[in-house]
Amino acid sequence: MPCCWLPAIPLAEWFYEAGVGENRAALVDQGSIVEIAIERHGTAPRAGSVHMAKLVRRFPGSDRSLLTLPGGGDAVGVVPARFTEGATVKVVVIREAIPEAGNPKPPVVRIADEEEASGPGPSLLDRLKRSKLSVSYLMPHQPDLLEQAEWSEWLDRATSGLIPFPGGLLRMSLTPAMTLFDIDGTLSPSELAVAGAAAAARAIRLFDIGGSIGLDLPIAQTGSKSMRAAAAAAVDEWLPQPFERTAVNGFGFLQIVRQRVRPSLPELMQSDPVTAAALALLRRAERTPGHGKLTLNAAPAVIRRIAAQPDWQEALARRRGCTLLLSERPGAAISDMDVETEFP
Repeated sequence: MPCCWLPAIPLAEWFYEAGVGENRAALVDQGSIVEIAIERHGTAPRAGSVHMAKLVRRFPGSDRSLLTLPGGGDAVGVVPARFTEGATVKVVVIREAIPEAGNPKPPVVRIADEEEASGPGPSLLDRLKRSKLSVSYLMPHQPDLLEQAEWSEWLDRATSGLIPFPGGLLRMSLTPAMTLFDIDGTLSPSELAVAGAAAAARAIRLFDIGGSIGLDLPIAQTGSKSMRAAAAAAVDEWLPQPFERTAVNGFGFLQIVRQRVRPSLPELMQSDPVTAAALALLRRAERTPGHGKLTLNAAPAVIRRIAAQPDWQEALARRRGCTLLLSERPGAAISDMDVETEFP
């Protein structure tokens, strides 16, 4: 018999919630969120979907072309010269549309193989099941395990770009070229560089940030090579592969490149904060106890966003078995919202 007994270490687990207007998931490890994924309803096309697209035109001086997907949405991709403008081409979406202020990026596609059949790409739930980790399905009448793991706090951080960590603060900025993290704090430069690099790596994973990413570490030109190496090692420790990175240069800058398949959580939240607030209010309403009349109070822009989506209202009323009322609160911030119930 063994000389001692060791308790089982709980494994990371996905919490999945099929909400009104969006599906949500968080990978929770020992009570803390390590990854978040949100799938908005009606957003198309998903990565991995296969479509018959029309080749509209080729970009001069480039190997890329503009295509039109079923339903009229644009996409870009490399199309072999054997296809002429106006031809129908079977394509696979390899990167979803990316919202960007003033310059939204269309989906990126590639030519499909012959055996790839037309159809939608994997849903969020499909992807979770393929992860080989346990998936728990959350229901509105059950304890809110997402909130217990700081769901709303992480959404707020994705929106504001301010991410605290012990002894410091990350300031995340979305730019057309890359996502940037500036690191500041009260620790010594060597401690802050390592702690900040680790915090940035955790945020990159949690927010599913892809593409080019820059870390501006608090390392002056006098910073030692060992200090820079320790900061780079912290990224390697906390950010799962695959990714590529540079070394930390003498100015304290480190660049990371990750595959970009879909919008990051900050891109999703910051590109349309009104929709994000409206969906958060619907989630709160679905979990508010009581029957009879359900009144949603929020800023006019938020209420009008919900009013413009009859399917959201119908889904919430059906799930709650309530009469739904919408009430505008003039002058309120979009984060200022509440739900009232009136019993019959």
